[in-house]
Amino acid sequence: MIKIVKPTLLLNEAICKANILRMADKARKANVKFRPHFKTHQSLAVGEWYGELGVDCCTVSSIKMATYFAEGGWKDITIAFPLNTLEIDAINKLASICKLNVLIVSPETIKQLKGKLKQPVNCFIEIDPGYKRTGLLPTDHAGIDRILAEISSDPLLTFKGFLAHAGHSYQSRTREAIMKIHNDSILLMKVLGDHYRKQYPQLVLSTGDTPTCSLATDFTGVDEIRPGNSVFYDLQQTEIGSCTKDQVAIAMGCPVVAMNEERGEIFVHGGGVHFAKDAMKKEDGTMYYGEIVKLNDSGWELPSTTMFMKSLSQEHGVVKASKEEMKSIRIGDVLGVLPVHACLTADAMGAYTTLQGQEIQMMK
Repeated sequence: MIKIVKPTLLLNEAICKANILRMADKARKANVKFRPHFKTHQSLAVGEWYGELGVDCCTVSSIKMATYFAEGGWKDITIAFPLNTLEIDAINKLASICKLNVLIVSPETIKQLKGKLKQPVNCFIEIDPGYKRTGLLPTDHAGIDRILAEISSDPLLTFKGFLAHAGHSYQSRTREAIMKIHNDSILLMKVLGDHYRKQYPQLVLSTGDTPTCSLATDFTGVDEIRPGNSVFYDLQQTEIGSCTKDQVAIAMGCPVVAMNEERGEIFVHGGGVHFAKDAMKKEDGTMYYGEIVKLNDSGWELPSTTMFMKSLSQEHGVVKASKEEMKSIRIGDVLGVLPVHACLTADAMGAYTTLQGQEIQMMK
């Protein structure tokens, strides 16, 4: 095992590449474009693993992230976040080096772009498939038409299609519930597409979230999918049913710094600044922030009993363990921790270390 002296985000390259391949194969078999969301890994190096499979487009969540990947060679990028017109200078620069697709939720956004846009930009109109975040209802044809009218009035803007994110799938805990959300979302997008396709025959219907994309195989009715978390997976996704724990590709290496045998607690260097503070709830109501795995030369193994991270402060992590488990742990050991939410953990750490000790950089 590589030497770990501080909180270190370990990346199992083999598991990660298998996750990427599985989703790429699924998209190919379903005859939909695979436009993976890169907000989870935020790394040019990991992005190259997609490129090796022929993936030539991606999704990001900010103009900064789009610029990072565009400057790294990605030429077809969708920013799946409502366009912030205050960043017009960065938008113009970005649109000059890649095919840029932006997300529109209001005609006011288009009005604010007029006279300021210098480069061609494609526009997706965001649709709310039931998540109740941003986006127009698929039945709000009047609202959609107002946005389309504004887009058509600017020669530098092109209507690309409709984009939806069924984020409410993350609240589901059964396959049946996830598949219902998937089928409902696909249907409403298809109906919406049928309504506008005569006027816009080239429109693209874009959807995608990790739970539905992991479980579904039929995407008939839409043109592209955009899962992101599926590159790594995490405990949240295992609870949802998107994956199994042996498909989780990252684990945090945390040095043991103190122990309290009376309370059955192990203190590690690994806190909120490393994991963020997403938590999950056990059946008995106990909150936890990660599960402990045993690190080894080939990565990590899932224990037969479950030690878990019971609390986090800024730098401290408190691991709950049985008396028997306490006997096998010493100060100076390193515990592996599967994170609750891979996206925020990766963002907090800013880099990965492979099992061979290679550091993989992320966007700064």
